[in-house]
Amino acid sequence: VQLQASGGGLVQAGGSLTLSCAASESTVSSYAVAWYHRAPGKLRELVARLSVTGVTHYANSVKGRFTISRDNAQNTRYLQMNSLKPEDKAVYYCHVCSYWGQGTLVTVSS
Repeated sequence: VQLQASGGGLVQAGGSLTLSCAASESTVSSYAVAWYHRAPGKLRELVARLSVTGVTHYANSVKGRFTISRDNAQNTRYLQMNSLKPEDKAVYYCHVCSYWGQGTLVTVSS
């Protein structure tokens, strides 16, 4: 299974971005999904997680600003990011089962 992440880019503080993660095989369409990020000089950290049953978990730093979702029919996962802050700058990775996307860079200017 290959995961293709997209949607990163440069945005001003307070702006929004939506990251997408498409899978190459439909067998994982309903699997749990997580988004991680790795900020410069830091370890990769969990940002948000969505279980098979729809239970969500968010890192404290993004609660109320980010929303994780999944479209089983499109076999795509999303991370809606609002009210972005400079400290959200990182490479964002999607994770499904044991598979990782290639990462997409989010840069937030102050």
